[in-house]
Amino acid sequence: MASEVLIPADYIKHHLQSLTSLSDVTEGQGLQNIADFSFINLDAIFFSALLGILGSYILYRGAQKATSGVPTRFQAAVEILFEFVDDMCKSIIHNEKSRKAVAPVGLTLFVWIFLMNAMDLLPVDLLPRVFQGMTGEHHALLRVVPTADLNTTLAIAIGVLLMCIYYSIKIKGLGGWGHELISAPFGANGAVAKIILMPINFVMNVLEFFSKTVSHGMRLFGNMYAGELVFLLIALLGGAWASTGSVSLLDPILFIFHILAGLAWAIFHILVITLQAFIFMALAFVYIGQAHEHH
Repeated sequence: MASEVLIPADYIKHHLQSLTSLSDVTEGQGLQNIADFSFINLDAIFFSALLGILGSYILYRGAQKATSGVPTRFQAAVEILFEFVDDMCKSIIHNEKSRKAVAPVGLTLFVWIFLMNAMDLLPVDLLPRVFQGMTGEHHALLRVVPTADLNTTLAIAIGVLLMCIYYSIKIKGLGGWGHELISAPFGANGAVAKIILMPINFVMNVLEFFSKTVSHGMRLFGNMYAGELVFLLIALLGGAWASTGSVSLLDPILFIFHILAGLAWAIFHILVITLQAFIFMALAFVYIGQAHEHH
């Protein structure tokens, strides 16, 4: 019987599809209609929530274990991270009262996004194969990197946008913020000029909020999506021979190159996942800091 041949395009397409319906993994069990959320990526929500809980627990344990004596290595690591985030928040947001809420949000964003990004370091077929074994469905879909899903990154970016709007109203008042929307960036002295420029200023400000939010989410998504693609391409180097059931002279060489390339990319990717978490947090501070400024 002929063995199934691995088609690279199909392999990559399969790994880039999200689980959107529980009926995909309950076929043949009489539960096909148990849940159908075709507009929701269930895997992204599941892993985002799971890693959010894990990140919260790590920070909670760090706070619980804090002592005034000689710190453990775990406590020292949490303290260094906390001080780093707090110092960055102080350098960008000068309102002390706001920092009490914004700094913890920044710390949460960094840890949460780092953990979601770090899922990319797992072997690309590990959790999907485990999931397929649990469900008995050979073609079950599962994406394990939430930040490689645009819905996740844009959702977090929209959360930052809502914080920007909240602090704009809190610091400047609803009237002050509304006046800013129609009077900046193009100010005018004459009454007629002000009336003419009002709609232009409003559109410009709305576009600024929109562009900052989209670029905030797209930057994280683009980097993690590209990293996921590289891992899939590396996986193809070592998996082609396994699907055909035959081994040629070239296959062991490709498998060795697959191991070396995967190791090199994983080591480099540690920097990428950390840097992307830091950039997202830093931009959140910058955007919220801008909400405190008067124009």
